[in-house]
Amino acid sequence: MKAHIKICGLTRPRDVEAALLYGADMLGFIVEAKSSRKLSVGAAAQISRPARGCASRVAVTVNADEQLLRQICSVMRPSILQMHGDESPQWLSEVKTFTGLPIIKAIAVRDHKDLERVKTFENCADYILLDAKPPKDEARRGGHGLAFDWDLLKGFSAKVPVILAGGLTPNNIGAAKATGLIFFDVSSGVEATPGIKDHSRIQAFMKALHD
Repeated sequence: MKAHIKICGLTRPRDVEAALLYGADMLGFIVEAKSSRKLSVGAAAQISRPARGCASRVAVTVNADEQLLRQICSVMRPSILQMHGDESPQWLSEVKTFTGLPIIKAIAVRDHKDLERVKTFENCADYILLDAKPPKDEARRGGHGLAFDWDLLKGFSAKVPVILAGGLTPNNIGAAKATGLIFFDVSSGVEATPGIKDHSRIQAFMKALHD
């Protein structure tokens, strides 16, 4: 099956253009969340606009309230919402009802116990994103360039599509494909500095993904 890629943490129009040029399926924009890649709702709307009709535009949020989510949907008009915080299954169901959008639920993974949490969200999320747990006392939920132990994924399956994130680079995407997953999320692994994508790394990543 064809591999799919989400390039996340986009902050510049030229990087959106590069992501589209090299064939990204989803583009992620971090909206009003603690991150060096943070965008305002208005900036996310403007930067993501060229991707309409070309790739799915994902608004990445962390513990966003209803007011912010409605604002994101009204102004940015994303294709998908990513919930990267401590959101409950009940809240995800409510969000799907009042936004009408599919949801990616991110789950931080360090051990098998964390993977068990996937079952909790299978009936309310359209995708599950598995990311490495952040360092201790770190407020930012993602974008650290860290990978969890992919051996944990042996024998793992879920009812909804699973996206692998955390520490992916052009050098290790081949090993990531060996997990059997076909959907990958990359951010820091294709950057020159946080929030600034390196177009040659994007190209190298996509080439390694599809080799």
